[in-house]
Amino acid sequence: MSVWYDNTVFYHMYPLGMSGAPFENNQEEIVHRFEKLEKWLPHIRRLGCGAIYIGPLFESTTHGYDTRDYKMVDRRLGDNDDFKKFVQKAHELGMKIVVDGVFNHTGREFFAFRDIQQNREHSRYCGWYKGINFGWNSPYNDGFGYEAWRNCFELVNLNLQNREVKDYLFDVIRFWIREFDIDGIRLDCADCLDFDFMKEMRWMTANEKPDFWLMGEVIHGDYARWANPEMLHSVTNYELHKGLYSGHNDHNYFEIAHTIRRQFDENGGIYRGRTLYSFVDNHDVNRIASKLNDKRHLKSVHTLLYTLPGNPSIYYGSEWGIEGRKENGGDPALRPCLDLEEMEKNPPVDWLADYLAFLGKCRQEHPVMGEGRYRELTLTTRQYSYARIGDQESIVVLANNDENEAQMSVPLPVNAGRVVNLETEEQVSQDGGRVCMTVPAGGSILLLLEH
Repeated sequence: MSVWYDNTVFYHMYPLGMSGAPFENNQEEIVHRFEKLEKWLPHIRRLGCGAIYIGPLFESTTHGYDTRDYKMVDRRLGDNDDFKKFVQKAHELGMKIVVDGVFNHTGREFFAFRDIQQNREHSRYCGWYKGINFGWNSPYNDGFGYEAWRNCFELVNLNLQNREVKDYLFDVIRFWIREFDIDGIRLDCADCLDFDFMKEMRWMTANEKPDFWLMGEVIHGDYARWANPEMLHSVTNYELHKGLYSGHNDHNYFEIAHTIRRQFDENGGIYRGRTLYSFVDNHDVNRIASKLNDKRHLKSVHTLLYTLPGNPSIYYGSEWGIEGRKENGGDPALRPCLDLEEMEKNPPVDWLADYLAFLGKCRQEHPVMGEGRYRELTLTTRQYSYARIGDQESIVVLANNDENEAQMSVPLPVNAGRVVNLETEEQVSQDGGRVCMTVPAGGSILLLLEH
């Protein structure tokens, strides 16, 4: 039976940045910024998105991933009632809500770590963290050492094999499901999490909410180790992310096609049957508009994002082609405050949001675009065509990364009674089971095949 996360478009919100919250949480009062975020909901729905990934949200000290209270919405954004209303409004618009689950580590202000600072060897929470050693010291001169995430000592690694820690975090997840009616969790640093912890989480959340979705942040490795019937439903497809921009910059569609062939080919792809989380940028990597050498490739990149296997995600602001590089200010440069009305009036790339809305509409009206069997049709370094094949209809995609227009002759994967250009709505003639089309420089064409 199909569930919502089998085929949907995600919108990724980093709320602390986009709402203009201060970087350091050193205030006592609650500032209600969710009203500003709620104004984005109709815009996100117009883009054709069926789900929003928003986070981090837990009360934290700085960037949001140094948690100090798991059951409290960050006071820089508002209070728990504010977020409850945000979820309700999103649900009324037909969109699911997925939040960040930061369970690999806590911040130093979390109650369990503070108890160790105060009571040292006598703290009942010494077993909650990895590597607590009172014969060492930390860069903060705590008088004891501990294991930190990637040696970032403001992030203290939790011991997820400790029963008390697991029970505490599972109680947190139940709280967020029952209190806010969230629909899923994106697990931060999933590639660092204990496998048994994730297996128990899958069982617990399925019992709490049968269609609850678990997605993990995984960069390297065999994604099937995490995305499988026992653990997570999906993981981030960083392998495809890399190919989507470098395959265009290097004029090398072989890189993208090889990735998809390896992952999803109908005759042996290692991730067949799984729906990975696809993206061209996010809160940790440079914006796609900054990565591409030729801005014309924004069209073909996003066409591939929406039509290759996986659930596509749009990172806030990238629908207008805004730029952002880590080297221009670290992570905050990727997480700017944006004014929705200003962006809609003066977008850096004036056609892109409309094109993404078109792609989102196509995904909704033609589910085969996300669910159909993938089959490669033609491939050169600069031109690429493939199909998503269903029972009643199929989609054929033609993409061109050259600086000049290209003539493409593409074999149709099925006997089609009618072929339609989805963007122009014009019928396309076929000759001997092939279509011949002129694809613009850096452009793409979507064809609907009616069987």
